[in-house]
Amino acid sequence: METIWDWVSVGIFAGLVVLFLQRSIAEEPSDRVIDYLPPAVGCALGNYAGNEGQPLIAGAVLALVVGYIWFVLKPLKR
Repeated sequence: METIWDWVSVGIFAGLVVLFLQRSIAEEPSDRVIDYLPPAVGCALGNYAGNEGQPLIAGAVLALVVGYIWFVLKPLKR
């Protein structure tokens, strides 16, 4: 945990894990496990790009990850 990209990507991933665990205990889960693969891979790719000195790509990838989580997984849906 040396760069800002490490912290941001781990923070997003931690939120993703909490969302998955919260939804997995429901009687009828609204998501499939495979739905969580794109944002998880996106966190890794964004972190890698940031650590390799490509902040614009890293920021874009992590923004797309947040967008995917917001519009596809809908964390505030009740």
